[in-house]
Amino acid sequence: MCSIMGFTELTLSPEEVREYFDRTVSRGPDMTRIEAAGRGCLCFHRLSIMGLDETGMQPFCLDGDLCVCNGELYGFRPLKKEMEDDGYVFAGGSDCEIILPLFREHGLAMFAQLDAEFAMLIYDSRLDRFIAARDPIGIRPLYYGYDISGSIVFASEAKNLVGLCETIRPFPPGHYYVDGVFTRYADVTAVTETVRGDLDTVCAGIRQHLIAGVEKRLDADAPLGFLLSGGLDSSLVCAISARLLGRHVRTFAIGMDTDAIDLKYARLAADYIGAEHTEVYMTRQEVLDSLETVIALLGTWDITTIRASLGMYLCCKAIHERTDIRVLLTGEISDELFGYKYTDFAPSPEEFQREAVKRIRELHYYDVLRADRCISVNSLEARVPFGDLAFVKYVMSIEPALKMNRYGMGKYLLRHAFEKDRLLPDEILWRQKAAFSDAVGHSMVDDLKEYAETCYSDAEFEKRRRRYAFRPPFTKESLLYREIFEKYYPGQAEMIPDYWMPNRSWPGCNVDDPSARVLANYGASGV
Repeated sequence: MCSIMGFTELTLSPEEVREYFDRTVSRGPDMTRIEAAGRGCLCFHRLSIMGLDETGMQPFCLDGDLCVCNGELYGFRPLKKEMEDDGYVFAGGSDCEIILPLFREHGLAMFAQLDAEFAMLIYDSRLDRFIAARDPIGIRPLYYGYDISGSIVFASEAKNLVGLCETIRPFPPGHYYVDGVFTRYADVTAVTETVRGDLDTVCAGIRQHLIAGVEKRLDADAPLGFLLSGGLDSSLVCAISARLLGRHVRTFAIGMDTDAIDLKYARLAADYIGAEHTEVYMTRQEVLDSLETVIALLGTWDITTIRASLGMYLCCKAIHERTDIRVLLTGEISDELFGYKYTDFAPSPEEFQREAVKRIRELHYYDVLRADRCISVNSLEARVPFGDLAFVKYVMSIEPALKMNRYGMGKYLLRHAFEKDRLLPDEILWRQKAAFSDAVGHSMVDDLKEYAETCYSDAEFEKRRRRYAFRPPFTKESLLYREIFEKYYPGQAEMIPDYWMPNRSWPGCNVDDPSARVLANYGASGV
């Protein structure tokens, strides 16, 4: 990960700019640069992943144009070769160095052509204007607000803008900004043509696209590692990667020291694929001690996101402290495409698809936010194969009726797609899904709830929850999270639209806790 920030009109001193920008120096601890751009400036904290020497440092410059980008541009090597043949000269091996030549050739149409996850800022010197853009899913973070002068300011994280902008908002994924207007350039949830064919044909496409998505993300000049929960998604990513690389991969799993469900499954998967596997254990006290830190780094009050982030943060912290790994592949985004436990209750294929569209469009508020912050705060980069644009578009275009759980097993299409490969043991490939925040140990969520109960009497809870008109807390746990959030992001609660919860309008989903274990169909998922 890297950190970027852009001021379109600079009214601060260099020291003040640095004060706001350095709040995210952990995203890019290797090198920092701030350069004037028109009447403003562009800022960059670098985490070296591609092109490790100083030639990869940003902002990049081309004939007066400037660019900073936190991103990975997949398939950049052949593009770069074409541009060199056309006369462009590159200083080093960074993938992002091709952005300004692409912009010179294609202008604003460039964004729709990128196979990438990115947040970028461009200063167009010819027209003296700033352009900002974010990838179609929002895998890389970008926020904006208006400073006291009324000028727009962009930054990788909301914390860069606290105290600088009265209102902070996430930059919408799949959009670019220019001349005061946000324009959508891509919508990965839009289905232009339905995938046709029988079950095996559709699953062959799933297999092909996912393998391609994984393969792209193995290209790195820095050491790779893999988060392995023991569930289907992360296990598939690890197994596909091991086969593509033809060598042992380094995998990491975390669990409570008392009742970690997933550690045994992660070990089973790791042993099967021959991984160099590390187990990380966390205690009740470590979880509680990390709670405020995690909410501060996340910038959310959502219950599910915070619960699931505690294990991920502590696991990534251990990786950062104990290894030389810089890049982590993860299993996020599969649930939104293929379904959660609660989508088993979808009343129709149309409702299933509508829910998938909603979840994909909102990913940047929840699971994607969690993965980015927990990994980047530990000076690591996240790569998400299930978020590959071609893969997402393909799965979204499959007939919704096929994706629904008509098979007695959630995510059946994904499982069936890799059934013949023998990449994983059957105990993993056909294992019922367990929610990550539960699977690191059921006791963790129970510990959090119990701790929250000690923080407020019933009367205090009722009084203090009423302070919040927007999405008021509805349990003592949610009040605790909201109050910590407000300490670090005062008045910015609307950055997150709602609690991540099952669709309460569906039968069986009108629940008061976001954990899948409260659903009637959880069954053997937590075993």
